[in-house]
Amino acid sequence: MDRQMVGSASKGRLQVEVRHHGASAVVTPAGELDHHTAEALREPLEACVEEGHTRLVVDCSRLEFCDSTGLNVLLGARLKAEAEGGAVHLVAMQPVVARVFEITGAEAVFTVHDSLDTALVE
Repeated sequence: MDRQMVGSASKGRLQVEVRHHGASAVVTPAGELDHHTAEALREPLEACVEEGHTRLVVDCSRLEFCDSTGLNVLLGARLKAEAEGGAVHLVAMQPVVARVFEITGAEAVFTVHDSLDTALVE
């Protein structure tokens, strides 16, 4: 399996790792995704799409919090990826994060997977 680490970023309470796995870019945010940390996730997601990695797999297993700003970052990445023929897949959302998607109805516009292995098979 090709799981090459290609970058990481950190902004206070959020660290983001990016690695490539075949045709997918696996983006792993860890910590709190909110108004103060959103750029730490937005920048690598946009960079992946600009580099031609339009199948984005966001591993949410280490994401402890997500507010509406974080949700908007993911929705924006979805639009950019889909404009290039790709998609954003969300993986292993913690209950507190999944709740934001449920309340807003955003869960309906993403493909959500229970595990990273499942997301990478498709």
